[in-house]
Amino acid sequence: MNTEDTSDRPAARVVCLDRDGRVLLMHWYDPVGRNDVWEPPGGGIDPGETALEAARRELTEETGLPGSAVGGRCVEVGRDFTWLGVRYVKTEPFFLAVFDEVRPEVVPKALTEEEQHVFRGYAWAEELPEGVEPPLLAGVVAALTAGPR
Repeated sequence: MNTEDTSDRPAARVVCLDRDGRVLLMHWYDPVGRNDVWEPPGGGIDPGETALEAARRELTEETGLPGSAVGGRCVEVGRDFTWLGVRYVKTEPFFLAVFDEVRPEVVPKALTEEEQHVFRGYAWAEELPEGVEPPLLAGVVAALTAGPR
């Protein structure tokens, strides 16, 4: 695994909560690092796109859920992880989307070719699994749900 290459491509993520407070986690498999990754939906911010626009677009592309559910408030999260042999060290905005249903159906609409090969499914988690990314996701959820939305 080559961890000498680094990338700081900007990205945005969305913490999705269902009616009962479950967190949506996307399940990916990194064939280079040979590990499973569970993380909120999200991805790269395209040139000319705001972080909120990217979060809304990525949510729809990866899950089929409406991007309009993503609110404008975010929490900045420091990240340091390796994916497909590339180390990412950056700060990403995490936004919140709350759904009135229990476990809304997730149907990816526009996964990239790379994502199609590594996507393993999703879960509406009552408890965060070991190995969740970022490791301090519970604190991010708490920060996003504290006070008025």
